Amino acid sequence: MAGTARTDTADRAATPPHDLSSSIDGIRRALPEWWPILAGVCVLLGPTFYDLFTGAWIGEEQGHGPIIFFLAIWLIWRKWPEMLAAIAPGAPANTWLGWPVLAIGLMSHLLGRSQKILMFEVASIILVMAAIVLLKFGSRALRALWFPFFFMLFMVPLPSELVAAVTMPMKMAVSWVTEHILFALGYPISRSGVVLQMGQYQLLVADACAGLQTLLTLEALGLFYLNLMRHPSAFRNITLALLIIPISFTANVIRVIALTLITYYFGDAAGQGFLHGFAGMVLFVTALLLILAVDNGLQWWIKRREGGPGGPGGGGGRKMTPTLKEAT
Repeated sequence: MAGTARTDTADRAATPPHDLSSSIDGIRRALPEWWPILAGVCVLLGPTFYDLFTGAWIGEEQGHGPIIFFLAIWLIWRKWPEMLAAIAPGAPANTWLGWPVLAIGLMSHLLGRSQKILMFEVASIILVMAAIVLLKFGSRALRALWFPFFFMLFMVPLPSELVAAVTMPMKMAVSWVTEHILFALGYPISRSGVVLQMGQYQLLVADACAGLQTLLTLEALGLFYLNLMRHPSAFRNITLALLIIPISFTANVIRVIALTLITYYFGDAAGQGFLHGFAGMVLFVTALLLILAVDNGLQWWIKRREGGPGGPGGGGGRKMTPTLKEAT
């Protein structure tokens, strides 16, 4: 199975990734080789995807699942030429590694389906896909596609006990900050645990507003952004990845404040209806804007520290000479 894939590796690697006609032609040529695999995957994972799209993935707690999955598929398609180029024609393929991975994936799928354990069932999707890459192209190909498969881990549900243990302190913190901000702005608000009393309305800060799943979703969004930007600075990448945690907390606070004010001014029906879902969009838009702002701030700080334009030794934005740049 691996040998067939290697015979046309050079031709497919030479295909421009953004040439639509070439991509379609490549898909047409690969279809006879891939259709049995795709058919088997559809038979195996089709019921799982049906249950996800009609159950867990349409709820608030796991609503990020399809977003992460389709973004990961897009990343795999985007990195496919890079993956094919990483396969050395004469190097060992190590395709045998795919068999134990496939066995673990099938066992995880069987256990998840039979025992209704969503975590194992979703994890089996990643394992089966990784096994296919290993069996067809070898370990080098999987290393080239490591980020899309790592990214898909964010769609795997965590144990409910862990989620509950971490979510409650997060909800308490978000409620406390919301109360103090609105009180400082002059609103009649009080708090009891995670319940906010605003005028005549009581609002419960739910898991979806300030839970662990929201934090993981925003962390995935930040890592996706970093992967697209491909910053050469390791300090910038690591710092931004760590700062996504306080960014997520800030975005959650903004969402809860928005819902509280909507309920206070427009009533409980508005706060729990369409505007509640709209506040969820506000959460992700706010988080994205904060990530962009922090990233630009890090870029400015790095340039200033290195003596770039506008920084110390930058000559007020004038172009630096090579000698001065080396001395800096």
